[in-house]
Formats: sequence, C-alpha cells, structure tokens
Amino acid sequence: MKWAKLLIFVSILCIASTSFVFYRFANEPNEVTATSKKVEIDILKGMRPHEISFALEKEGIVKNATLFYWLGRLTGGWSGIRAADYELSPSLTPLQIFKILKSGIGIQRSILIREGNNIFQIAEIFEKEGLGARDSILRMLRSPELIISFGLKDEGIRSLEGYLYPNTYYFDRKETALNLIKRMVDAFLHTWTPEFDARASEIGLSRKEVVILASMVEKETGASFERPVIASVFFNRMKKKMKFQSDPTTAYGMGEEYSGNLTREDLRRPSPYNTYTVPGLPVGPISNPNPESVRAVLYPADTDYLYFVSKNDGTHMFSKTYEEHSDWVRKLQLDPRARAGKSWRDLSKQGKVKPEGAVE
Repeated sequence: MKWAKLLIFVSILCIASTSFVFYRFANEPNEVTATSKKVEIDILKGMRPHEISFALEKEGIVKNATLFYWLGRLTGGWSGIRAADYELSPSLTPLQIFKILKSGIGIQRSILIREGNNIFQIAEIFEKEGLGARDSILRMLRSPELIISFGLKDEGIRSLEGYLYPNTYYFDRKETALNLIKRMVDAFLHTWTPEFDARASEIGLSRKEVVILASMVEKETGASFERPVIASVFFNRMKKKMKFQSDPTTAYGMGEEYSGNLTREDLRRPSPYNTYTVPGLPVGPISNPNPESVRAVLYPADTDYLYFVSKNDGTHMFSKTYEEHSDWVRKLQLDPRARAGKSWRDLSKQGKVKPEGAVE
C-alpha cells in the first residue's frame, strides 16, 4: 500500500514537474533582449514537425528542439502549420512562434509598378527584385500563349503592354514572375467595367484603341487635371485625320536607341509606333496607364484644341491653330529663358491649379 501511494506521489510529482517545464518553456523566449534580431526561416510544404523543430533550434529561435516538438504535440500546435518564408526572432515565445507559423503570413516584399511604366521598365524592376532575368520576363510579357490565356486573343496585341495595372504589389519569396504578371493583368481586367465597354462602343473605339490612347495620354502629362484635355486633342486630330505627332510614341518605337532626346531625324524614322510617320494610332500601347488616363479617353473634355506644348513645369499650353501653337513653341521651347530653372517636378508643388487655357 505504501509503495502504491509512493508511486502515485512520484507520478504526480513527475507530471507536475513536466507540466511546469513545458509551461515555462512555452512562455519564455530563447533570448528576451534579442528583439532586434531577425532570422528568416523557410517552412517548406511537406516539412515534418521534427524537421521544423530542429531548424528553429539550429537558428537559435528556440532553446530545445525536442521540447518544442512535444509542446506542439501536446497543445495541437502542429495542426494548421502553413508553408511560407517567415521572419522570426529569439525574443518570441514558442507559443507565439506556433501562432505565426499557423498564420501563413510570411515575409512580405513589395514591388512598385508606376503609372506609365512600360514593359521594358517592368522587366528591369522584376530583375532587380530577383523575379527573373530581364530578357526572360520580356519573353513572357510577349508570349502569345500567355496573351491567349487571359482571353485577350481578340485584342490583337503583340504584348501585355498597357494591360499591366500600375500598383504596389506585395509578395513573398515563393512568388513567381508568371503569377505576379497574372495578378497585374487580372487587376487591369477587374477595373475595366461593363460601363467602360459600353462607353467605348458609344465613342466607336475598341478596348485596345482606348488602352493605346490612354497610354499616350499617360506619357504626355503627369497632371491629372490635364488628362481629359490631352485626350480631347487626340480626338480632335482624329476627326480631322491629322497625324497625332506624339513624341512619346516615337521614343517608344526607338526602344533602347532612345537617348532621352528626340531629333528631327528620329521623328522621320519609320516605325509602327512613330505617329509622325504613321497615320492614326500606333500599333500598340506605349505604357501601362493610370485608370484616370483610361477614363480621360472614355470621357474627354469638350475642346477645339489641336495642339499642345510643354510649359516646362509638367503642364501644357493648348492651342486651336498652328499659328498660335507656333507662337507658344517659340516662347516656351525655343527661348532658353523660358526653360531655365524649370522642371516637370515643379508640378507637385503647384497642387491642382488648372493650366492656362484648360476648360472647366
């Protein structure tokens, strides 16, 4: 009888001792003061609990892999662990670590695709973020199979230029370039509403034509209040069967040969994108436009303008006649004093002040 009581006592003592050990382990970090220390741990799909436990011990995140393993078994911590690239710290308690591993929220990186970026710039951004080589990204963006997979076969496009929605995209280390491209195109398609379809049909344009014009508007101005006015100029020139003569289209057609400045020879150079030589629209979009530029094309301002010239501060002077336009070119572009000390960056300092000649 005494031995039985002693055995029960020892068992209770062992259970209590074990419970205390696990309780203390579960609620104490490996290094309390290591709050600034961060370690990347890649939890792969199919990893077993003991593999994760020893990986965490090896990186100094937990004190004891065996205790961590059994803590997970006893508390159900291993149920629902999700594969991801996590950022953990020795200052976290084991219970906090299990909570993070169940969240699936791994290290988030971000990539910024700016309004007006073209596929060449996007490919370079992808390369810098480790998403693939520039040339391979460009091949992907020009892939006929990929274009067809998005249901864009009937658009008659050569690449996904114009259909990549500008935004900040968050991704983890497992993100592929292909998946990110799909997210960008899906975002564009989501913003193209039935209202846009109806309006495009009303003004006699296909979606591709709207995107081409929007990409041109995007490259011509960074001033949001000017977009509908710029669009109106393009529509007015179309009605009169005038060439667009848009510098950004010529620059795009030159590709890597474009040095940052256009010459008269460049403007005469044949290219399916050069709207100084090609009547009508260029063969495809020249950038990935802001939704505001798309809306500006669908709902242009009502003006009689046929020309515009840069005021050297990010905005433009609009004219109805060639004589008036030529006069402004002399004043704003050919006179060095008009350009001295000015930059398109001045636009951000002006707020939403309407340019001279802009309509309400």
